[in-house]
Amino acid sequence: MSTPRNDVPRNNDLPDRDGGPRQSAAPKPRATRPSTRGGSKPRRGAPVAGTRPARTGQTGGGRVRQAPVPQPQRISRYRRWFGTLHPSLQLIGLQLWMPLFFIVGFCLCYVFAFHAPHPHDVPVALVGSDPTLVQAMQKALPGEYLFHTYDSLAQAKRDVLAGTMAVAYDPSTNEVFKATAHQFQVASLVPVTLSTVLTGIGVAAPTVTELAPLPAWDEYGTVPMYVMLAWCIGGYMVAMFIGIMGGPLRHRTRMAVIVVGGLVISLITNTLAGPVVGAIHGHFVPLVLIAWGWIVAIGLAVNGLSYFVGRFIAAPAMICFVFLSMPSSGGAYPKWFMPEPFAWLNHVVVGSSMVDMIKHQIYGVGPSYSRGLITMACYAGAGLVLMYFGKKWWERRRIRAIVTGRTTMFQDAQNANREFLGKQRDAELERHGLTSTETGTLSVLRDDDWEDERVGGDVFMGGRDGLETETTPTGRIPVVRSDRPGPAQRPGGAGTGPRTRPVPRADSSRAPDRVDAPGRVDAPGRVDAPGHAVDGAGERPHGRHADR
Repeated sequence: MSTPRNDVPRNNDLPDRDGGPRQSAAPKPRATRPSTRGGSKPRRGAPVAGTRPARTGQTGGGRVRQAPVPQPQRISRYRRWFGTLHPSLQLIGLQLWMPLFFIVGFCLCYVFAFHAPHPHDVPVALVGSDPTLVQAMQKALPGEYLFHTYDSLAQAKRDVLAGTMAVAYDPSTNEVFKATAHQFQVASLVPVTLSTVLTGIGVAAPTVTELAPLPAWDEYGTVPMYVMLAWCIGGYMVAMFIGIMGGPLRHRTRMAVIVVGGLVISLITNTLAGPVVGAIHGHFVPLVLIAWGWIVAIGLAVNGLSYFVGRFIAAPAMICFVFLSMPSSGGAYPKWFMPEPFAWLNHVVVGSSMVDMIKHQIYGVGPSYSRGLITMACYAGAGLVLMYFGKKWWERRRIRAIVTGRTTMFQDAQNANREFLGKQRDAELERHGLTSTETGTLSVLRDDDWEDERVGGDVFMGGRDGLETETTPTGRIPVVRSDRPGPAQRPGGAGTGPRTRPVPRADSSRAPDRVDAPGRVDAPGRVDAPGHAVDGAGERPHGRHADR
């Protein structure tokens, strides 16, 4: 196996270069302060760098004192040891916080909230008064149910549909009113509990009346919860990637991406949940607008947080809009079944407002849009405030890091990995007979011995150029133009052929003559193969057919 040849000068793809090393001229000294608006001319009246306008009554040029030389960054022993690892292993190790965060979040939020949902202070609308029932419920199930007295049955029904009351009970008619579309678990559990207590005190089992049944395509009432989850994940992920990779972007650029991305995500999710899957029938345009508003509000909030936490934005975003929002939303279980702090968080998380707006639009139950719109505006306003102050704070941190030369472990790992990948790329190109130039293009090493055994061919598969590897015995084929006489035969050539410009090559880059070719003779003026002539100096003539 032959070894690659690296002694060929690099090409730089420029017409005025001859392949030699680039000679960079010394930069010219700048005479004026450059404009910060992107132009090449300085702004009129702009102060020169290093000076400031003199105050009233102050003499002199107002020179600004140079900042003190910052102290060198202190590197801990652990960081020095971590920097000795493989660059790819460093990057993997610095991202392992995310699976650990997922494990902790699922255990503390989902497992803790859903492992044993138990009713507490469930509001029940009692039309009129029934002291016997109240005492029996407090004795049998203390602290689980809380009765509210109503004088009007119509008002009790309205509160059940609005979600402020779990069920309504009318002792005069022994009838229980429920709204399954608002909360399937409540509508299934509470009437059974009331019936058990009533039969225990000698009252007949009550009649259950449905005020808002669930449709056939949502048998358990979980569609609003999962649609809400899709909206939350789409909103925070768009802003999360903007915060991670779009730090220098302007506010209007970030907001444009959030607004456009929110519209796209809203259209996709509602199309899939509605016409494609069939979980929602109708209400396409209102749901698109509701989802668009919520995704933009969540995106603005996450975008504002990203200035303060940087690449760790996934942690607070998922805590606020996934891990805490889903158990507290009331989509799986009502807030009366959730432990603290999830029961209290139902009033402030985006999930509860989003689920209520979806249920109100699709099933006509739950509170009106006012609560959801107020929550949406609060999150969007908080995001705008965080963006305003966070941008300034981020710029100060960035300038401080540049001036002091401080880097993070993640930046060091990225730089080390970039250098490693560059060296690996150059080694791979060199092994295949290629080399990279200063402009980033590739040039071929014009040698016959660059290939290794992995790219060599045989009589069945062919060589690297698709032809047989043996030397053809026919030699050069003479070509004569009919309109004009053929070119004069060059000394040492066999026959006539088209002229080709010889490729300039350095002496050190010429491949050594092969001695194993059939008919090869190194004596001047001899023929090394049928049809192959050697000139007086023992060199082959240049041309496209010289090597055939």
